[in-house]
Amino acid sequence: MDARYDESMPDVAADTLSLDRQVCYALAATSRSVIGVYRPILEPLGLTHPQYLVMLTLWERAPRTVADIGHALYLEPATLSPLLKRLEAAGLITRARSHEDERALAVTLTEAGAALREQAERVPGQVLKRLGLPVSELEKLRDLLHVVLAAATTP
Repeated sequence: MDARYDESMPDVAADTLSLDRQVCYALAATSRSVIGVYRPILEPLGLTHPQYLVMLTLWERAPRTVADIGHALYLEPATLSPLLKRLEAAGLITRARSHEDERALAVTLTEAGAALREQAERVPGQVLKRLGLPVSELEKLRDLLHVVLAAATTP
């Protein structure tokens, strides 16, 4: 009999509250670790991971309203506003009242922000290399995470 085994202890494998059985734990730990992989890759671009996500939305389509960026990234205005201020201070974006709706704030790339896209195009390849996983596996994971995200955000 294993000296570490105690019959009075609950079977951890069957325990629904076991840490390693929690989806929230797996997602949170993986998220922190993967974002950590991005950190040194984004550093030469002068971007944090949240700033990189904002820039991705703008490289897809600009100008965009603050509300549109927040919706795309699942971020509240109070979280997004400081990110935008730092990107504006870095000379990558500008913010101005929208011509279509004066209540909305439009975010536009500057020349420097648009030019940064060329450097950023190397980021996904560097992340893939660092993770060392097949692209097909990461694509399946991404697709499954989108399903989980949709389920978690549907009222």
